[in-house]
Amino acid sequence: MAWKTLDDMDLNGKRVLVRVDINVPVEDGRVTDTTRIDRIVPTVDDIQAAGGKVILMAHFGRPKGKVVPEMSLEHVAQAVSDVLGQPVTFVDSDYAAAVAEMDEDEVLLLENLRFNPGEEKNDADFAARLAGLGDVYCNDAFSAAHRAHASTEALARLLPACAGRLMAEELGALEKALGTPDRPVVALVGGAKVSTKLDLLGNLVTKVDHLVIGGGMANTFLAAQGIDVGKSLCEHDLADTARDILKKADAAGCEIILPRDIVVAREFKAGAASEVLPPDACPADAMILDAGPETVAYISTVLDNAKTLVWNGPLGAFEIEPFDAATNAAARKAAELSKAGKLVSVAGGGDTVAALNQAGAADDFTYISTAGGAFLEWMEGKTLPGVAALG
Repeated sequence: MAWKTLDDMDLNGKRVLVRVDINVPVEDGRVTDTTRIDRIVPTVDDIQAAGGKVILMAHFGRPKGKVVPEMSLEHVAQAVSDVLGQPVTFVDSDYAAAVAEMDEDEVLLLENLRFNPGEEKNDADFAARLAGLGDVYCNDAFSAAHRAHASTEALARLLPACAGRLMAEELGALEKALGTPDRPVVALVGGAKVSTKLDLLGNLVTKVDHLVIGGGMANTFLAAQGIDVGKSLCEHDLADTARDILKKADAAGCEIILPRDIVVAREFKAGAASEVLPPDACPADAMILDAGPETVAYISTVLDNAKTLVWNGPLGAFEIEPFDAATNAAARKAAELSKAGKLVSVAGGGDTVAALNQAGAADDFTYISTAGGAFLEWMEGKTLPGVAALG
């Protein structure tokens, strides 16, 4: 799909409404992680360099159409100013007056869009009010692109619209990973439950050459093949679904990779006594908490021969040692191949980013998406309203 970028727009002297995602963690009135703010800098800088005026629009939390003081964007305005290296004027009311009076190089930050019930309802009147504040619309919030909200969908149809630098970078990386990838393609999908990733698995088996399934999800697939998984996290009611996915993969020529050995323990805590066993040897009173070294060795071999990797979710209970071993080893292998230019690696989802950071592998991945739901829906093959509206 083709979309316009900032380079396709005449921005000189124009008021540019920029939809960003600065939904950052705040504790005691202080932003504790500025990653999402850091990522909007190139867009703001380029708009200003082209002579445009920047008006930032964003959401914060889930106030559900009501004014919730602790969810005010006023709490993050100073952090945005610090990261941008310039003053940012927070506007909580009378947007039109603030826009009319703004200086050439001033940046405005409007109050939490979700304080207005029209935002999440994709209300045409609310979108029109926002459109009246600007001349150009720029969406730089891929992580909100799966929502058809007034500021992501309706507004894009009312003004000349384009993707910001982060949005364009994200879309480019995703297209390279699953749209027109270099093959072989490997997808690694982990996490607790198959039920939350059914659409994802169903789409991936038709798109990739190898699908590694890890975490609690793998237990469901093992159980579906008649293997006793003891007290492991497992969705036994999804056995038929798991078998259907295995059949679909077989028909599509996609290799499903399940644990070839397992790490089991009798308690879920750091440093718990554990042992490595064959997949079909889990004791009745034990839990499978990670994939074993043989599994990691096989995944490494598959990655050695791959050209593209899409990663979502951990291989085990990565939050506690020693059940982070498989995730860490596979992540480091992927990072090493990516750094050497042998693999295009794209990863996304909250747990995934945390796991890759913990493994010290994130910096060497080709692209890490900060989007959660939008990244998953894109992997599921769904149309994202906020992206479609830019076309």
